[in-house]
Amino acid sequence: MYRALTRNIEVVVEPFYLEEQSDPEDSRYVWGYRIAITNQSDLTVKLINRYWNITDQNGVVDEVSGPGVVGEQPVLSPGDTYEYSSGCPLDTPSGLMFGHYEMEADNGEVFEVKIPAFSLDSPGLLRTLN
Repeated sequence: MYRALTRNIEVVVEPFYLEEQSDPEDSRYVWGYRIAITNQSDLTVKLINRYWNITDQNGVVDEVSGPGVVGEQPVLSPGDTYEYSSGCPLDTPSGLMFGHYEMEADNGEVFEVKIPAFSLDSPGLLRTLN
């Protein structure tokens, strides 16, 4: 699991390989990921937008942004946790994702919450640390 804490908003990511949706012979590799966002602050916050940087093992970058997550713009009161699952296809057997959420506090302040970088590695793939 991967974790990041920004302004007492915790983001936890758990990626997993989706073998049944992947087809390595056709250069199609698919991962799912579960995300839990926990509001440990004293403010109520609303997730307005998301930004993702998805980089495959060849260094090809795909940037994705838009309103909310999985069609929702959740509101988290202090102590609330919001969880969702989504997925990501790549043309290579490994990659990396990171990003941020744009949040709006109930006092009108808008700020970014970091999504930790996490690796997407096919099972059995030999990892090389740089």
